[in-house]
Amino acid sequence: MKRIHIAVLDDSFVICEGLQSVFSRFSFIQRLTHASSIEELECLLKKSFCHIVIINPQFVQSFQSEFLKLKSQFICVKWIGIVYSHFSNEILSKLDGTIDVFDSQENISNKLLKWVRTPNDDKTTQQNKDTLSEREIDVLKLLAEGKSNKEIADNLNISINTVITHRKNISQKTGIKSVSGLTIYAVVQNYISLDNY
Repeated sequence: MKRIHIAVLDDSFVICEGLQSVFSRFSFIQRLTHASSIEELECLLKKSFCHIVIINPQFVQSFQSEFLKLKSQFICVKWIGIVYSHFSNEILSKLDGTIDVFDSQENISNKLLKWVRTPNDDKTTQQNKDTLSEREIDVLKLLAEGKSNKEIADNLNISINTVITHRKNISQKTGIKSVSGLTIYAVVQNYISLDNY
């Protein structure tokens, strides 16, 4: 059986100790490391490969741009939320899955095994499929500048319906619906620079 490496990003001592206790019962876990900040996690991931990062969704919510940047850097990692309070679907949709604090030991084990059995190639293929086209990037840049659908259509010499279609595709590919969220995404992906604003 494949032995896996897991990193945990959470600043709660109780949660980290609880996960350590549960994971120590699973023979397929070879290594478990802990980080208490996004920066610390980035250093860990650069030093050694992890199959799974278990993250408190609060970090995703509070440090969204940093998280998206890290996720785009380490596309082979499965990003799993450890859920012990309410988070919006928008935040949880940025993750590959969740573990609930009320999940049984067997359920947690099954979830972990399922996530590591999913080939990383599938994720890379999905990443390529979800890459924005040049025209979608053009629309995204103008959207981030605060332009309306009509202004974008005029600027790119396309119809408003085409702009709307591009916007739907962008939201579908990124999983982000709000203009503010898409602006953060555009900055993280280096499509736009904050220096221009």
